[in-house]
Amino acid sequence: MTLRLATRRSPLAVAQATLVQEMCRREGYDAELVLIETHGDRQNDVALSDIAGQGVFAVEVQRAVLDGRADIAVHSAKDLPSETPMGLVLAAVPERRDPADVLVGRSLAGLGPGATVATGSPRRRALLAERRPDLTFVELRGNMATRLSAVERSGIDAVVAAAAALERLGWSDRVAERLDPEWCTPQVGQGALALEVRDDDDTMLELMQRLNNADEFLCVTGERAFLAELGAGCAVPAAAFATYDGSVVTLRGVMAAPDGTRVVRTTMTGERPEELGRTVARMIRDDLGGGELPSAR
Repeated sequence: MTLRLATRRSPLAVAQATLVQEMCRREGYDAELVLIETHGDRQNDVALSDIAGQGVFAVEVQRAVLDGRADIAVHSAKDLPSETPMGLVLAAVPERRDPADVLVGRSLAGLGPGATVATGSPRRRALLAERRPDLTFVELRGNMATRLSAVERSGIDAVVAAAAALERLGWSDRVAERLDPEWCTPQVGQGALALEVRDDDDTMLELMQRLNNADEFLCVTGERAFLAELGAGCAVPAAAFATYDGSVVTLRGVMAAPDGTRVVRTTMTGERPEELGRTVARMIRDDLGGGELPSAR
């Protein structure tokens, strides 16, 4: 039996799907990639902040599994909308890579006054601006190679990227600084892969149990519950990152004004990750005043 793994066409997505392909082979299954061009890939002239949270990098990949063209959907967990489509189940989160953000080009301390930093993420802009309000931010789209090459042109001093993405592409040597997740809270699901299968496919569901990392699944579940509680259409920069010590989940949540002038944070622990994620979101939004922050648009 040859499994079909649906994935985006980008070099990073293919590298990630190839990792899953190798996992399947270790479990005795041959596997091939089904390359999908997503709506988000086609809209490469639109600011990422205008389409983020809409599942634009996931819907077509999910549809390939739902209509039988593929058996497994392979996603970056951070690309998934907070709600799973009917007929699919988020069945596995393999071992997570480094969830942190990194700077390529120069370190934060190495950036001069008014330096230009490229990122399409409102979250990254807000959290960096909190530390360095003098920085100038510009939009940047394209695959990872295109984005990293921007440091050498157009007056861009640094580019923000995910540590896990560079690791999977073999480009970790390009990192100028790893940003501490204690203050630069990663995007929900950052560094993790998410595997979806049809909810009636018993063979794939059984395989997913073997590919799943139970601890990582708990953490991503808590983070996604945080995002779901805030609502997929939330335009305020927000993020959550969870860890698990074998008994309780610790979840750090953050909401920020787009310019970083006000940032609301809290950390809570609990044994039920979904309940914990929603509680942290409500605490930040309602009790700590995050819901009063100005919109990113």
